[in-house]
Amino acid sequence: MPTKSSGTVDRKSVVPAHVAIIMDGNGRWALERGLPRLAGHKAGAEAVSRCLRAAINRGVKYLTLYAFSSENWSREPAEVADLTSLLRYYLRHKVAELHREDVRIRFIGDLARFDVSLREELARAESLTRDNGRLTLLLALSYGGRGDIVQAARRLAQSVQQGDLKPEQIDETLFADKLWTAGVPDPDVVVRTSGEFRLSNFLLWQSAYAELVFLDIFWPDFNEGHFATVLEAYARRERRFGARPSAS
Repeated sequence: MPTKSSGTVDRKSVVPAHVAIIMDGNGRWALERGLPRLAGHKAGAEAVSRCLRAAINRGVKYLTLYAFSSENWSREPAEVADLTSLLRYYLRHKVAELHREDVRIRFIGDLARFDVSLREELARAESLTRDNGRLTLLLALSYGGRGDIVQAARRLAQSVQQGDLKPEQIDETLFADKLWTAGVPDPDVVVRTSGEFRLSNFLLWQSAYAELVFLDIFWPDFNEGHFATVLEAYARRERRFGARPSAS
């Protein structure tokens, strides 16, 4: 990692390994323009492409996007159908392009809630891109942070019940290995668009020490300039992980 002559880290040169984004504001973006909500979701999908390009250009290794929360199932059935249809469309038309860009795709969340045919398409996308290494794109689908923690706890409880694990063997590392994000470093920075200031059940365990950046724009307006703003904000932060501030 580049350093100043004094030996301290040059924060301006630091790029976060893992950026996670709560993509919020598609519906309000459409409402402001007198458009149907689906138009907002389609515009949001285009913003995903710009975000991916920015992440690749800046050397980010992991990008997690909150695409469909566990709470989104409670929306109107027509909107849920629109969202899943849009997901299916992009799986069929964008995965090959991402594969050519050496992007690995992973899906995290309670995928069992989707129909069998969609789950098969998700599995094919993961299989096709499994060996890619330029950037790992994690799409959080039917995802909830509390649900993630609960399913991890259940898996550990089953191991204890079966005699494969003793309760005293459970530590933070073992617990993290049972989360849907197993094998992925925790996010360095979590971003939320639309001017809201909350995590909304996103990566609750994983974000324990993440820097938080809130942008007062709707997700469909997100571009490479906004991504640069996020990286600049991250570079200004001093990450201490509970330690004392460094001497000035």
